[in-house]
Amino acid sequence: MKTAAKSNRKFAAYPRLNPLGIGRDISAADLIDKAFLAYNGGRLREAAKLLAHKMLPKNGCVGMSLTGALTPAGLGKSCLIPLMKAGFIDWIISTGANLYHDLHYGLDMKLYSGSPFLDDVMLRRDSVIRIYDVLFDYDVLLDTDAFIREVIRGPDFQRTMGTDEFHHLLGKYVHERGRKLGLIDSSVLATAYECGIPIFTSSPGDSSIGMNVAAMALRDSKLQFDVNRDVNQTAAIVFDAKSAGLKSSVFILGGGSPKNFILQTEPQIQEVMGLEAKGHDYFLQCTDARPDTGGLSGATPAEAVSWGKIDPDTLPDCVVAYVDSTIALPLLTAYCLSRVKPRKPKRLYERREQMLQTLKSIYLRLGTVKKVTSSRRIAKRSTNAGRSK
Repeated sequence: MKTAAKSNRKFAAYPRLNPLGIGRDISAADLIDKAFLAYNGGRLREAAKLLAHKMLPKNGCVGMSLTGALTPAGLGKSCLIPLMKAGFIDWIISTGANLYHDLHYGLDMKLYSGSPFLDDVMLRRDSVIRIYDVLFDYDVLLDTDAFIREVIRGPDFQRTMGTDEFHHLLGKYVHERGRKLGLIDSSVLATAYECGIPIFTSSPGDSSIGMNVAAMALRDSKLQFDVNRDVNQTAAIVFDAKSAGLKSSVFILGGGSPKNFILQTEPQIQEVMGLEAKGHDYFLQCTDARPDTGGLSGATPAEAVSWGKIDPDTLPDCVVAYVDSTIALPLLTAYCLSRVKPRKPKRLYERREQMLQTLKSIYLRLGTVKKVTSSRRIAKRSTNAGRSK
């Protein structure tokens, strides 16, 4: 009896592994709770619980970063849009490619489920584009390009703007086109416009959208991207959330530049602007990148703590699930929609100017104080040096 009691104390913090058999009609959320108990399945279960029980409650601010070809695989329609409509995503950093391919769905163009083992030389001859096992006609690219160029020729685009404003305006036109075509919830950009969700691109020239913007510049288009504003605007979103006492969370799909861009908001606030902050509260990443290669894509939340990107107090709650996003995202979407009530959208896009001006005024005020303090310190050193002579 004493041995059993001692054993129970040793494992008091850990639930027993003793699952029931999977039933015929089990839901995705119940499957995660009851059968994803160890290894990367266990990490995905932790990810689901982190999202549902800590990141989303109490109106927490959730930023998402998107890399990998998710939208051409249909994950924009199947997962991202339902999450956005439920108020579970408050702001987004995405590769331009994901937003470009999202336009195909928003314009009702056809993509097909194919095979990764087709003859690419024959596909090229037949004017078929392949993204692994996703296929579509070359005309889909040409027609999407034509839509982008036609839209950005308009007077609304003839100026310098942040990528969030650019995507908001582009989403407006996609939303209008979708309404004429009778489409419902078909485009991430259109849904972001509808829900007031700001979408940024960390490398705006690195996609077919950026390529079309560059081509139009040769035709004297005045459209330019204000990347400085993007850096400050994303920092302002995080600063505003933390100032309001909300938890700031990052939900990272893949890695790459969008991962760094969403995480660098805290070093921008702390290191560069000199404002007091402890880092993002919660970190959730679904990735296949390894940490031992030294790349940012595989960098762990523990490493992010050393940069001030993540609050060390919440590090035990941070999760990295080494699972393909095309597997993880549908499961996490089903889990959250099943376990969490929809939230009222924060509509952060509509508050962008206010958030940025607040951050700017505090930064400038602090800078003046620091400048005076620094001048006094230099003067004091000079006086002491004079006395020593």
